[in-house]
Amino acid sequence: MNDEHHHPAHHASPTADDGLRWALLLTLGFAAVEAGAGWWSGSLALLGDAGHMVTDSFSLALAVFAAWLARRPISLRHSYGLQRAEVLAGLGNALLMLGVIVALAVAAVQRLLAPHPVQGEAVAVVAMLGLVINIVVALKLARSQQTFNTRGALLHVIGDLLGSVAALVAGLVIALTGWTPIDPILTLAIAALILASTWRLLQETLHTLMEGVPPHLSLETIGHAIAARPGVSSVHDLHLWSVSSQQVALSAHIVVIDLAQWETVLADVTATVNALGIDHVTLQPVPLQRQVHWMRRDAAVEAAPPPANRQ
Repeated sequence: MNDEHHHPAHHASPTADDGLRWALLLTLGFAAVEAGAGWWSGSLALLGDAGHMVTDSFSLALAVFAAWLARRPISLRHSYGLQRAEVLAGLGNALLMLGVIVALAVAAVQRLLAPHPVQGEAVAVVAMLGLVINIVVALKLARSQQTFNTRGALLHVIGDLLGSVAALVAGLVIALTGWTPIDPILTLAIAALILASTWRLLQETLHTLMEGVPPHLSLETIGHAIAARPGVSSVHDLHLWSVSSQQVALSAHIVVIDLAQWETVLADVTATVNALGIDHVTLQPVPLQRQVHWMRRDAAVEAAPPPANRQ
């Protein structure tokens, strides 16, 4: 019995590519400005944010490349195309972000132990410019198609945005009070905030790569929904996984009461599953009589006495 398939064509949205390209250009351009200002003013918050933006530029370049790969057509070697590229890019960006967080935390602790003079006014001015740039980039990415890839890139940009806020506050406090510990303290606070989002993205990408059931779906609920359709006796070998953040796949063996009604059952079950956001469906019909025969055969095998040993 042949499998029945239903899988509409999928392509990554060009709007995601546009948002990523703009984010890359703006982030890389301002990173150079912020690095120079951080070195001149002696601000760890600015230098850390500049280093973070350089890292983000690399991650955004990776995201642009992954978005391009994800739009490549299917081939004889890659029957799903290269959609998993955006999941891998999301994983890579999450791991890269963890490295940035560790580096910022270490630098902040060192600065707390060995204070350094900071030009508060210069820090505040540059941080304000960085904040505006990061808001523009974040809005651009937030309006793009949401994939693991764009989410990973957006995570880096939000980290930059929070870094700019920290640098701005630190600059103002230092300019008004001269209290320099505020600079590394805010750096640690921002690192902790970014860590939560980074960890969540890391878990989701690893879950997808391990063929886990998408978090927003329930395998048990879907199994009951399929089994409840007219003409269906039961369902087994049910599998549910994500090809990418935009495509969910399902495969199952459907025990059919009347095989002659399979076309009707197939259309009904497929529509039920599609309504749940699952667009790649592979269903294998199993006649009820064959299922009963298998069950009887298995029962007979289990009940049969063990063969006698030959002398």
